[in-house]
Amino acid sequence: MIKKEEGLKRRVGVLGLSANIINIIVGSGIFVLPAVVASYMGASSIIAYLFCGFLMAMVMLCFAEAGSKVTNTGGPYTYIETAFGDYAGFIAGTFAIGSNLFADAAVSNALVNIIGTAYPIFAEGWPRFLFLFILFYGLVYINVIGLKQGIGLVKFNTMIKLIPLLLLIILGFKDVTISNLYIENMPSIKTLGETSLILFFAFQGCETGIIVGGEVINPKRTIPRAILISISVVVILYVLIQTVSQGVLGANLPNFKAAPLAETAKVVMGSFGYSLLLIGAVISMFGYMSGTILNSPRIAYALSRDNVIPIKALSKIHKKFATPYIAIITHATLGFIFAISGSFEQLAVIASSSMLILYFGVAVSVIKLRKSDSEQNDVFKIPGGLLVPILAMGIIAYFLSSLGKNEIITTIVCIAVLSLVFLVLRFKKNKKA
Repeated sequence: MIKKEEGLKRRVGVLGLSANIINIIVGSGIFVLPAVVASYMGASSIIAYLFCGFLMAMVMLCFAEAGSKVTNTGGPYTYIETAFGDYAGFIAGTFAIGSNLFADAAVSNALVNIIGTAYPIFAEGWPRFLFLFILFYGLVYINVIGLKQGIGLVKFNTMIKLIPLLLLIILGFKDVTISNLYIENMPSIKTLGETSLILFFAFQGCETGIIVGGEVINPKRTIPRAILISISVVVILYVLIQTVSQGVLGANLPNFKAAPLAETAKVVMGSFGYSLLLIGAVISMFGYMSGTILNSPRIAYALSRDNVIPIKALSKIHKKFATPYIAIITHATLGFIFAISGSFEQLAVIASSSMLILYFGVAVSVIKLRKSDSEQNDVFKIPGGLLVPILAMGIIAYFLSSLGKNEIITTIVCIAVLSLVFLVLRFKKNKKA
């Protein structure tokens, strides 16, 4: 299922795509996550990581199968649109764009806030504005001049952000106290569910990392391999980080919610370790931004390419650099506006719930794509029949049921408004035809 890609070139291999996915998933959250999880479950936190890793693996297997069949640029939007048509694709694509924009705004503000603690001049006013401007449009320049440069920056950021974490793991085991890891009582199902709900959001990002499907070399093999490699690396990394943090700080871990890994590093490596992990947090946030500016604009490109939205400029490919430059500039501009206005805070819940809906749509699309493409033999297929997609749908439904009343109402209203917009666009399109 390959739609015509006007000018995009397949240059991303298994290593590049794996790095791209890991770079997006391992964001700023891991630098504060261990304390939050420990406050819920203490030494039994490892169980939550393994449980949530299993749940996310089910979802990511659905992405792997869908990604091996639908090999165009666009990620989850493209899978859902191919399976269920323009309307479902419009809702999915719009949700994905909105979620990514709000996340970009949040992370960029967190980045400038951390830098502002060390250099107060960046905390507010024009210096803050200028920093955000250079951040967004510097990344625009890198990603417009070529996919090779963009994916190269992602590989570099992934390597650099993992170094402090790996150093903490390797050097930290000598300071681990075994008694701090002793599980006295197993957590209840309720506690495990609540904790996994938090961790679920920490594992997000694969859906953004595979948006570049139309630029992946041999996508039917590369996409499933990269997804399985990246989710395995992330689960192992998270478990080891939690083990070292819990083993070193013990019952005090929940007391350091601002920077638990930096506090752990202070015990393991002294003040140098503390500074190293703070710098690591900054690099991680920058890495996330470089990854999302590379990937997210390609959703708008795909929507325009498929005539789902009537803005043809977004599907234009740069003649020299072979990148969707208008989509990249537009996405970064909207992200920059949200970042300097701060209005993203009121819509953060919508972004989270919309991502869950996207995941549900991908799981359902796997079932639909199997029925319509049963003759394909050279694609990745999840073992066990429909067990994994149905299990993934059940998991996502469970998480959606945990949303509050206001969050559910807001999400329904958002879908209703988008449906109305789609009908208006379709009416104008038919009238013009």
